[in-house]
Amino acid sequence: MKTQHMNDLFSQDSERFSKFSIQLPSLLLDYSKNRITDKTIAHLIDLAKDCEVEQWREKMFNGEHINRTEDRAVLHVALRNRDKKPIMLDGKNITPDVEKALAKMHAFTEQVRQGKWLGYSGKRITDIVNIGVGGSNLGPQMVTEALKHYSDHSVQVHYVSNVDGTQIAEVLRPLNPERVLFIVSSKTFTTTETMTNAMTAVNWLTSSSFSKKSVAKHFVAVSANKENAMAFGIDEDNIFDMWDWVGGRFSLWSAIGLPIALDIGFEKFLEVLDGAHEIDEHFCQTPLEQNAPVILALLSVWNCTFLGAQSQAILPYDQHLHMLSAYMQQAEMESNGKSVTWDGEEIDYPTVPSIWGELGINGQHAFYQYLHQSNNVVPADFIGSVESVTPVQGHHETLMANFFAQTEALMSGVNEQQVRDDLAARGHPKSYIDKVAPHKVHKGNRPTNTLLMKRISPKSLGSLIALYEQKIFVQGIVLQICSFDQWGVELGKGLANEIVKELSTNTIKETHDSSTKGLLKYYCSSRAASDN
Repeated sequence: MKTQHMNDLFSQDSERFSKFSIQLPSLLLDYSKNRITDKTIAHLIDLAKDCEVEQWREKMFNGEHINRTEDRAVLHVALRNRDKKPIMLDGKNITPDVEKALAKMHAFTEQVRQGKWLGYSGKRITDIVNIGVGGSNLGPQMVTEALKHYSDHSVQVHYVSNVDGTQIAEVLRPLNPERVLFIVSSKTFTTTETMTNAMTAVNWLTSSSFSKKSVAKHFVAVSANKENAMAFGIDEDNIFDMWDWVGGRFSLWSAIGLPIALDIGFEKFLEVLDGAHEIDEHFCQTPLEQNAPVILALLSVWNCTFLGAQSQAILPYDQHLHMLSAYMQQAEMESNGKSVTWDGEEIDYPTVPSIWGELGINGQHAFYQYLHQSNNVVPADFIGSVESVTPVQGHHETLMANFFAQTEALMSGVNEQQVRDDLAARGHPKSYIDKVAPHKVHKGNRPTNTLLMKRISPKSLGSLIALYEQKIFVQGIVLQICSFDQWGVELGKGLANEIVKELSTNTIKETHDSSTKGLLKYYCSSRAASDN
């Protein structure tokens, strides 16, 4: 297939779109603009079967400990189990636990949104500040941005994730401490960045209230470590459960999604879960050949592992999805950015691509030049909607015209003879045509997937996110990677914890390499000079 051009594939098969597209209740997936034929897909499906994707899918939904390195189940699907069927974990049905957690979220969000939750001075809460990092921040923030149209502004939601003090200072500066409620989201309640920001928030609050007791009225926690949260000053009743069978980057469906429910209301939050459940049902019940997450995963393996693409672009054409590319970076790269198999053997084949992207129109005027004419082929997912949730006459049509044109241009390209004919028709002399024509050639044959939603809504967004989650799961199975640990994150964190001590005491250890040691000494000496 490396020598095949998609122009030829389309001219040879008039049924290509209907053959290589899947229509789901909330969206359409067109994957016909890939370098594939019936034979390619058949081989890829055989690969999925050889890798026992169906059996591993069953293991995940049955609560088996498929996170091998941490000996944990992977059950974020249980969080959006909307038909409430039993899901077993180590002999126990966890569905009642999930329903209990949802009921607690419901009661809490209603209390806050209706003005019944009062701060230390008896005033209602008007602002929510979510303090977390990684999955505890990125998922909820992406969703609240995407569903901003559905917010009734009962409260204003803000996010703090960066340990750079600038962010929390800027977020807190315009707020009234008497009316702010903090959500501290950390599975262990020891994450350095999160706890540093949380302590700054406590100091800000108590400098206004003059009492540590005010923490109980202005802080809630989402954590698996109740003891640490209570020691921090958070009332036990205000601690929402996290479970070790939910990874952070797959956790927005849980109490990590409290900011979402507070912003759009609990009923709409349930619609997000409904959309995800719809995809889970499709994933479990649909044959592999028509299974959207499976197809997306196999195409990623095909384009990256077999055809050599080293990156993939996520290109949403909807302003509400401006954080989706960043969200997908974490979801896929933290999950499958690995170089050893389940059994700890070095992998000798390319695995997942690096993920990057930007809003469509912005990207067109930034890096699409690279997508069209670079020597590096970058497969891309184009994500758009039939209707805009904020219709302004003429705007959505122009946006979507670009959306459709880009996938066509990336696929078809334009050859030198076409360029020469076009320039000649415009009256340019041969000398100019000879000079310019090579620069205007687009080879095309650049693979794209198109995901077209009817409209951005809580349900369709839930479906879109779950579609990618299940794609990531299938990728991991086919590549024989453990998708649900993240040891690469831990190494840097551990080193940072040690270096913090060195910086605070101005004592640099000689065990560092010469570069790190030199940088630390320069930092400390420069800081000392500025202090003087």
